[in-house]
Amino acid sequence: MTRHSSRAPSPRNGSSAPSGPTQPRGWQRNREMWVRVLEKHTKQSVQQWNERIRRQRLPDEQRLRAWLDEQGVTGYAQSLLVMEQFGYPDFLLASPEELIDAQFADRASLRPIFDAVIAAARDVGPVIVQARKTYVSLVSPRRTFARVQATTRNRVDLSLRLEGQLPVGRLESSKIHETMRLKVSLTASDAVDAEVRKWLARAYAENS
Repeated sequence: MTRHSSRAPSPRNGSSAPSGPTQPRGWQRNREMWVRVLEKHTKQSVQQWNERIRRQRLPDEQRLRAWLDEQGVTGYAQSLLVMEQFGYPDFLLASPEELIDAQFADRASLRPIFDAVIAAARDVGPVIVQARKTYVSLVSPRRTFARVQATTRNRVDLSLRLEGQLPVGRLESSKIHETMRLKVSLTASDAVDAEVRKWLARAYAENS
């Protein structure tokens, strides 16, 4: 994994703009959440932790993680402090737009399918488009209800959070995520039709 300066990443290319129906969210928002978790749990700021860590003179990530375990700092808060010391990965520094563009860099023919899914999702209600390194989450005001991923070079998978629903028709079983056990495979933008919109609307309603 490529890492860059340990200096905390700052939003780029407009990623600091307020999120909403037309503004994708990137990993920068996650970092902000990790900072809040760290400060709430430990009552110390990132800067204070960085100074404590520097005084320890820990030579590598493994020893830093072991020391943080001893301090009771685990999970995302621990990963944040590790990245502060040893550098942030490319996907955390990238803007949401850069993350999405990278997902389709070698499969440009699939981008219209992705765009059609996003347009359909926005028709069902207020949706946050949350960009990740290899996929995009669709989030209702309550929680994630769908995920869009260019799974192969000729297919985009739309995974859906539909509790209790069995596979039927184009709705297939999926193991891509434990909360999203169903998916629709899409190989053309016009496949985002009334049936797909129906499943999207239902997943949104059930998770809002």
